[in-house]
Amino acid sequence: MSMRSYSGLFVSEGSSDLPLADIIEALFFNRGVTVRLSKPDFSLFNKVSKDVRSRVDAGLKLVGGPVDLIVVHRDADNAGHHARQQEIRAAVQPVGGAAQLVPVIPVRMTEAWLLLDEVAIRQVAGNPRGRMSLGLPKAHEIESIANPKDVLRTCLVKAADETGRRREAMVKRFNQHRRQLLERLDPTGGVVGLASWGRLVADVDETAKRWDSVDAG
Repeated sequence: MSMRSYSGLFVSEGSSDLPLADIIEALFFNRGVTVRLSKPDFSLFNKVSKDVRSRVDAGLKLVGGPVDLIVVHRDADNAGHHARQQEIRAAVQPVGGAAQLVPVIPVRMTEAWLLLDEVAIRQVAGNPRGRMSLGLPKAHEIESIANPKDVLRTCLVKAADETGRRREAMVKRFNQHRRQLLERLDPTGGVVGLASWGRLVADVDETAKRWDSVDAG
């Protein structure tokens, strides 16, 4: 029996968040579903507003929509998960057609998901055998941290254990290191204990089941 295959569109907050698309594809693959998420290059348009509706609309035009699935990444920030979820649904509904929607809403920021793997942080920082304490928060504290981006930046600098110009260069490469950490995110690792990750997995499960029921019918 061949694996079911669906088309999709992935819209993220920034280019360093694009590895999330691969993670979503892997989650569906583990449920017997192949999803190919297109990651549109918005620079092909003269200007695309940063609001969700404009980016989804432009993305669908670029990929020649419609698609079966739309995945929208948006950090919860101070708005909270529910408000962000409602915002995404309201933005996608007028332009998304019959596509299923999976919101990706880290609490409070995507960086929170990256603070759970000390080994990966040390590796990305270029000092895998370092012994300096990174001061990483405990898992139950992750989603209540006000600014996980600053915490991750500090942890990476500590992990590198550099001084002078090497330290300055390390700080400037934060976005690159952040993307590398996202590429290494283990969907079976520490994130499974986070409520925001659990909601994402539940949405993926529900979407896969919905497609399964349609195919069975």
